[in-house]
Amino acid sequence: MRVDDFRGISISPVISKLFEMAILDRFSVYSITSDDQFGFKKNLSCRHAIYCVRNVIERFVNNGSTVSVCTVDLSMAFDRMNHYALFIKLMERKLPCELLTILEM
Repeated sequence: MRVDDFRGISISPVISKLFEMAILDRFSVYSITSDDQFGFKKNLSCRHAIYCVRNVIERFVNNGSTVSVCTVDLSMAFDRMNHYALFIKLMERKLPCELLTILEM
């Protein structure tokens, strides 16, 4: 383990939480994701993702197949990505200018 593997914990002030809630309320139609995504969704957790993976594995094993499982740690992927490329992807998805301006700040 290295020090770089850990991030500090920050506690957002109430104003930030209110701002986030206002943004979500105004632009929630642009945050629709796949049903296969479990992270950062209301009423879903790692427990749900693990349950789905176990069900898939059990189904294949019960039908006589061999199952190999691989995991990838993407915990720091966002830190190392090209943020300009992400911004361009958001523009291609036709996000409103108001939201793009807020994200750009």
